[in-house]
Amino acid sequence: MELSPPPRGLEAEYAGLFTTGSLHFLHELISTFDAEVEQILQLRASRKAQLDLSGELPTFLESTAHIREDPDWRVLPVPTRLQKRHVDIGDMAPFDTGRFLRALRSPAQGIQVDFDDGNCPTFHNQIKGLHNVLLAVSNRLPDVPHISQAPVLMLRPRAWNMVEHHMMVEGKEAPGPLFDFGLLMYHCGRTLLENHSGPFFYLSKVESLMEARLWNNIFIWTQQKLGLPLGCIKATVLIENVLATFEMDEILYELREHSAGLNCGIWDYSASFVNKFGHRQDFLLPDRSKYVNMEKRFLRSYMDLLVQTCHRRGALATGGMAALLLPPRHQEDSYRRVLASVERLKLLEIKAGVDGFMVYDMDLIEPMQKLFKLHSKGCNQLDQLRGDVAVTPEDLLSMPAGGVTLHGLRYNIAVGVLFINAWLAGRGHFFYRGQVEDSATAEISRSQVWQWIRHQARLEEDGRVVSRQLVTRLTKELSAELGPLAGSERMEQNLHTAADMFLEVVLKRHFPEFLTSYLNLDHTFLRSHSRREEGRWRARL
Repeated sequence: MELSPPPRGLEAEYAGLFTTGSLHFLHELISTFDAEVEQILQLRASRKAQLDLSGELPTFLESTAHIREDPDWRVLPVPTRLQKRHVDIGDMAPFDTGRFLRALRSPAQGIQVDFDDGNCPTFHNQIKGLHNVLLAVSNRLPDVPHISQAPVLMLRPRAWNMVEHHMMVEGKEAPGPLFDFGLLMYHCGRTLLENHSGPFFYLSKVESLMEARLWNNIFIWTQQKLGLPLGCIKATVLIENVLATFEMDEILYELREHSAGLNCGIWDYSASFVNKFGHRQDFLLPDRSKYVNMEKRFLRSYMDLLVQTCHRRGALATGGMAALLLPPRHQEDSYRRVLASVERLKLLEIKAGVDGFMVYDMDLIEPMQKLFKLHSKGCNQLDQLRGDVAVTPEDLLSMPAGGVTLHGLRYNIAVGVLFINAWLAGRGHFFYRGQVEDSATAEISRSQVWQWIRHQARLEEDGRVVSRQLVTRLTKELSAELGPLAGSERMEQNLHTAADMFLEVVLKRHFPEFLTSYLNLDHTFLRSHSRREEGRWRARL
């Protein structure tokens, strides 16, 4: 095993995480499951190729009909601390110590501790974030409630597409999720269990029952290695991919001893349609800012089916994150308008039967808790079995009507460029026009621009074709407009670099599967941080 030296200023945190015991555990964990991770990624590619070649569409699997049709099986009951999580804080990149402390002191029921969508995984951010979690779990943070009384930590490791460049195991870079999960479990698993507060996880971008089975095997192996009781790890799977929607029963079944339920969100899920079917004209996704929301048939059906599937099996169903930011209270009209917008959207989820959802802005916690209390009863809505729901494949694959607007095109370009710019500065999210944007919104933004170019979509305003030339011109205009606001010559240059990288992604002939994978490649990600991390492979273990 080879490990990069510590980032400057984090030597103590590094030493606390990478002990002899944790390194041996990581080595064994990664060596045991690395081949299966590779197989999962190959199965994804194979399935995508099969769909492309055959022209077929996904449907519910015949081979697993017996699982879906069996009315008797249930997941194990969730622990007490997970039974009421009406409002969690989302996109909590834990390296941000100040925000992490505020979250731990907040009245939220849970915190999504995010090493994935809202986090840029520089080595600095990973070490600082992991160490902050360790401090929280061991009650070593100032003026924070005991871990058994603070909001419950829902730990979200990176998704399967991400690798950890700073650790090599048997000649290969470590899978990002195993690096994160292994260190969290080794240092925090037993303490969380003893305080009836975990270990609880979110699993990102799972696409199939086979991926759920792999995670289940990892959980079993880890519990045995660490001497923890079987089933103590609980995981919520984020259904962020259209293919996974057809296997939700099966995903719960594979994780039935370790399941805390499923989660639905709008933007990664919508982007997955472009990922899997974007080259098909009949899957042209219209302007998201105008035509894509949870009231549309394909998204409403997805949420209804997720709630029905979870509650039928005794699992919790959680909704997405409210990304809007509340203006200051003294701006009364703006404050009321934004709050009403969030309440309207979240009321749709409550009425659909979700057991909880997330907010980014901590000022939204108490208003949303009041909304939940007003429109539901008890700790959760597991009694809402949604017998009225009968979702078909046609419902799930029905694209909303609508076109493309110049505003929507410019907005998507802005979000894509500004996300890449934030990433190059070591941040996984940023604020734009009154809301937080992260990799999920960047994914749908760049996906739509790529697809509109591919299908020569026309603007509603004047009929112009969304061409390579038009997108290039608008991207250059945007970077020129924002450049002087960047704050320094270097930051202005980074913005222009981000614009060039955005164009590289959206102008490609073939769709790059994950924007974060592209950004995590050596020629972009490591180059931007190499000055901070001298001597990449000095430590050999």
